[in-house]
Amino acid sequence: MSITDELVPVLKKLRLSGVLKTLDLRMKEAEGGEISHNDFLFRVCCDEVQRREVKQLDQRLRKASFESTKRLEDFEWSFNPKVPKQRIVELATCHFVEKHENLLLIGPAGVGKSHLAQAIGERACRAGHSVVYVSAHRMLSTLRASRADQSYDRKLLRFTAPDLLIVDDLGLRPLEGEEPIDLYEVIRQRYERAAMIVTSNRALEEWYPLFLDDLMASAAMDRLLHHSHVVVIEGHSYRNPPGGKKAG
Repeated sequence: MSITDELVPVLKKLRLSGVLKTLDLRMKEAEGGEISHNDFLFRVCCDEVQRREVKQLDQRLRKASFESTKRLEDFEWSFNPKVPKQRIVELATCHFVEKHENLLLIGPAGVGKSHLAQAIGERACRAGHSVVYVSAHRMLSTLRASRADQSYDRKLLRFTAPDLLIVDDLGLRPLEGEEPIDLYEVIRQRYERAAMIVTSNRALEEWYPLFLDDLMASAAMDRLLHHSHVVVIEGHSYRNPPGGKKAG
């Protein structure tokens, strides 16, 4: 029995079986005199750390439930020169997530709000933050349905617990029933505890009537706007550009 065979059950017991993926390579380096014993141990440990980081990143990206892979590097800045690139790049450092602040992306349909929101969310995942992306309609529909099966508190936790919650297309349709209360509750519970990104086609002053109650609207918007970064995006739609020329 080789030393590798003897190591397998030990590594599995220590939950270090991933070490086996590069162990042969590292052992050959050591046997060939290319690296010292200290370097061998260091490289094996670094391999395991890297493997775990990759696995954890993959889990964070899957849990985020992005619509598709959107990265800042893929955004066409030249299509809409009015998009404030420098400010977006700064926000993509995710310092606002660490500070539990909000980012509000406002502008007409097709200017890249969802792309930018998910791209910043992807950066947040890479920075080690937990992220959830959801459309406003789906979030509120989920909470409405959860009242029927008594799972409201558990479902609400999905939207209040992550380090960063991305709510896409707020105000695309009027809110109904208890949806304004649910939206207020999400905002209230996240206030100064976790960050949000909200995208909307509506101007900020049009958000207040969504709550159908002046007092609740004032309370919700006061929390949402406090410690917030408001970015208004103007320009042509990527989906329907002028002259019929599609953006790349």
